[in-house]
Amino acid sequence: MTELAILGGQPIIPRPFAPYRSLGTAEEKAVQQVVRSGCLSGFYGSWESGFLGGGEVQAFEAEWKSRFKTGHAISVNSATSGLMAALGAIGIGPGDEIIVPATTMSATATACIVYGGIPVFADINPNTFCLDLDSVRENLSGKTKAILAVNLFGQAAPLSELRRIADERGIFLIEDNAQGPLATESGRYCGTIGHIGVFSLNYHKHIHTGEGGMCITDDPRLAQRLQMIRNHAEAVVEAAGVSDITNMFGFNFRLTELSAAIGRVQLAAIDEHVNRRERFATRLTANVANLEGIIPPPVRENCRHVYYVWALRCISEQLGIKRDTFIAAIAAEGVPCFPAYVRPLYLLPMFQRRIAMGSDGFPFNLSQRTYDKGLCPTAERLHAEEIVGFEPCAWQLDESDADLIGAAIRKVHAQRDKLRSRERNAA
Repeated sequence: MTELAILGGQPIIPRPFAPYRSLGTAEEKAVQQVVRSGCLSGFYGSWESGFLGGGEVQAFEAEWKSRFKTGHAISVNSATSGLMAALGAIGIGPGDEIIVPATTMSATATACIVYGGIPVFADINPNTFCLDLDSVRENLSGKTKAILAVNLFGQAAPLSELRRIADERGIFLIEDNAQGPLATESGRYCGTIGHIGVFSLNYHKHIHTGEGGMCITDDPRLAQRLQMIRNHAEAVVEAAGVSDITNMFGFNFRLTELSAAIGRVQLAAIDEHVNRRERFATRLTANVANLEGIIPPPVRENCRHVYYVWALRCISEQLGIKRDTFIAAIAAEGVPCFPAYVRPLYLLPMFQRRIAMGSDGFPFNLSQRTYDKGLCPTAERLHAEEIVGFEPCAWQLDESDADLIGAAIRKVHAQRDKLRSRERNAA
């Protein structure tokens, strides 16, 4: 075994990986056709005409609906917009509680604040990094309006169980499926098990349009409300004959014809994009199996993981070195990795200081919920000590690269005694 790169040896991976580029001539051609048409956005007019977007947007939605076997697909200009539209569509109001995981991108939690809702943070499962069912049950209350589950890193949350809980209590399940297109639970696509599923088309996702998103649902009433919130609902409720105008004020969440044209091409190639990452991740997991103190990402039984992030756990007590020491060592070997993901959201200033809309504490002043450190101990421990992430979406990779990364991890693991001595000397 050669000397560790962090100690002056040669790295296993001699040059940086090339960034993944999923755009090609097909996307270029699609964009050119839209530009030549002169119509960059097809939204115009009234409820009766032009309200649902142009030809590319409607075709994109129809193709998405067909691919994911859902009743309705509503495009938006970002997944953040989609989450806001979804929460508006279910009728959330001031003081209503939405259960969300502590570990997720901030928009999952902040989307409900737009309507005066209260994010209630549940802890996460240490193996899947998704919502922990026991913590969800503990946080249910008479004010709970919805559970917002995140299929984090491309792994399905316990969606069927969460839907059962939601149905028993007469509340909604919304899926933040930004990271999980083609992920499945028991043969069903993630995003289709909740009342509404929200996908991201952000530039570094499995498929992308630069910025963009998609909401799907089987409920025609929710679909109409999503369409309205996307496009200035307040102006069309009368023409559409909508009697329940709760949250029927709208935004400009519209997707452009250019983005939709790119999305159609990307959607057609989604199997290629996702399968490549799944093959890579499966090979990488096999490369680092059975290493003491290293837990590669398990896949839930009867589920498909699509690996937006390949996230291992570093158990320092077993490994003998700290997580950050391990990361520094494998990074020196050429592995572009990162510690943790995001810190538990309730530790952000807006929750710690209870300031969001205005300066008087709204909507937090409608609730007795607190956001103290220690609220979700598993999420805090995983963030501070254990998670090591690698993004298969970011790099042009194949199975031989998985072998290189695996070799780098095994090299560091085999020589961790040297790193332990380095830690002691540094102390």
